[in-house]
Amino acid sequence: MNKENIIDELNKLLVVNNYRVEGYKKASDNTDDKDLQTLFPELALTSQKCRFQLISEIEKLGGIADEGTKATGNFFRAWMDVKSALAGNDRKSILNSCKQGEESAIETYENVFNDKSQHLTTAQKSMIRGQYELLKSDHGKISTMHNAQQAVS
Repeated sequence: MNKENIIDELNKLLVVNNYRVEGYKKASDNTDDKDLQTLFPELALTSQKCRFQLISEIEKLGGIADEGTKATGNFFRAWMDVKSALAGNDRKSILNSCKQGEESAIETYENVFNDKSQHLTTAQKSMIRGQYELLKSDHGKISTMHNAQQAVS
């Protein structure tokens, strides 16, 4: 795997985090639930930190960081579901969509790490593993709220 391929893989992770930042900012602005208005900016902050690290690594490799979002794949569909749920301001739907979005993010990280890790430097592996753990923690927060909402419904 050459440097351009590694940059492409890092950009995949960057796009995931771009979606999370955009999605959770919108989610925070479009919900009336105080606990979600508190949680969503925290989740966006996780991805802002990840974005900074990924952009730094991509630029260090001589690449151009992907600053946008791409309308492809499971991750895109999951975040479109979040946007749709926000339109209805239905807590159950919002949490369900966020949970699916988090699962897609984790899956993307797992795919990059499992499929490409032999081509990554030790520092890159460490960065990706650390980000993966942060996303898993965020997924746990969403899952806890999702499960509590399911129990109420």
